[in-house]
Amino acid sequence: MARAMWSGTLSFGLVTVPVALYSATEDHSVRFRQLQRGTSDRVRNQRVNERTGEEVEYSDVVKGYELSEGEYVVIEPHELDELAPGRSRTIEIIGFVELGEVEPILFDKTYYLGPKGKEYTKVYALLREALARTGKAGIAKFSMRGREYLTAVHAEADTLTLHTMHFADEIRDPHQEVDNLPAADATVQERELKAAEQLVEMLAMDWDPKAYRDEYEDRVRELVEAKVEGKEIVRPEGPTVATNVVDLMDALNRSMAAASGGGKPEEDERNSMRRRVS
Repeated sequence: MARAMWSGTLSFGLVTVPVALYSATEDHSVRFRQLQRGTSDRVRNQRVNERTGEEVEYSDVVKGYELSEGEYVVIEPHELDELAPGRSRTIEIIGFVELGEVEPILFDKTYYLGPKGKEYTKVYALLREALARTGKAGIAKFSMRGREYLTAVHAEADTLTLHTMHFADEIRDPHQEVDNLPAADATVQERELKAAEQLVEMLAMDWDPKAYRDEYEDRVRELVEAKVEGKEIVRPEGPTVATNVVDLMDALNRSMAAASGGGKPEEDERNSMRRRVS
């Protein structure tokens, strides 16, 4: 069994249950060491003074907040330690909201909450079932590893899950980040909109997360295994991406035909190429 990364008490109203926090996800990325080419010598990063080129001991490193170029306010590590929140012993739910009202962009990491002992399973099950039936999430704040987190607790299958969340001021305004966004009231042709909606419905499918894999990581592992065995991997070139389609309605119609199994994508693509503009 996995080791709990935090333990304490989950409370809502006057009801409390001792719980433990477990990571719900794991990173399967292939890890590499940095080596000098032609050797098996590891390359390590060092803390170096960029002016003198000399290595700096960790104990001599302080924090600097840049006011302007080359001008800093110096903060000692112990000064930050004094400001850091202490380790919470309680996840206190301050209120409940409709889970559907919480925008997905606010969610960060996901953890499992489990009862700390068998004697606490009854009250744990009570909260889990109450959240499952109401479809609500409990909003709480707690501290862990020197950071304060805004969290949402809700029921998922047989478990309570806890999501750490971004604070509102951490979410960027898309209108300031993304160029060329159409206006909210941008005019679209009704027949094109209906065709697009029909295409969405035709391509609707049941969600099965197990049907998807990180294919890049699979290829990296395949590459590593092939090199171990002395093989060489040759990859075919990817498909050409079609751009600048002149007739949007024609593209939608061809997409629906292909989705229904009645289209000939290759022939349609050749015909479409004749209608492209340079």
